[in-house]
Amino acid sequence: MEACNNQVLLRGTVAGEAALSHEAHDIPFYRVPLAVPRLSGREDRVNLLCPHAGPEDPLPPPGAYVEVSGEVRSFNNRSGVGSRLVITVLAREIRPGLGEPCNRVTLWGALCKPPVLRRTPLGRDICDLLLAVGRRYRRADYLPCIAWGGLALRCARLSTGDPLGLEGRLQSRTYQKTVEGVTQERTAFEISITRVLEEDGAL
Repeated sequence: MEACNNQVLLRGTVAGEAALSHEAHDIPFYRVPLAVPRLSGREDRVNLLCPHAGPEDPLPPPGAYVEVSGEVRSFNNRSGVGSRLVITVLAREIRPGLGEPCNRVTLWGALCKPPVLRRTPLGRDICDLLLAVGRRYRRADYLPCIAWGGLALRCARLSTGDPLGLEGRLQSRTYQKTVEGVTQERTAFEISITRVLEEDGAL
């Protein structure tokens, strides 16, 4: 199911050492930070989840330029530390990177809450959406998405339960949050929508 409704292609530079995240079915998964430049000169920092089967399946070292294909994953952080909704990329394949940096996400799912339309201080329309993308065993990933301008106005007309296909970029942004009087810098992740899709292609 994931192969058709949740696809990510990233091309960027490994930005740090791998750190153990968790184990599943006796396979350790490591979190690997990946820096993907934007055309604007900024960069998105994406956390990869990489299964590590053993010496024959080495993890990418810091500084390596790689291409990653996989799916976007979400889980709820109930520890009380850091962001509540954690977004990562499950790396299905990692290979040497060739060509320009790339950050492309394709998703098919359904809205699981009403869209929220708002406007920036400069008057630009923004629409926040939460997309439920199904995977095996009746599970789903809940992925925050954001649309701008005319796409925002269009997405704002959708309702909870409506199907939605989209293409976009997995972006990161930092923000400040005060917890018990202490201000912390945190990172949020969302899919910035570049186009909305239908079964026969983009609209």
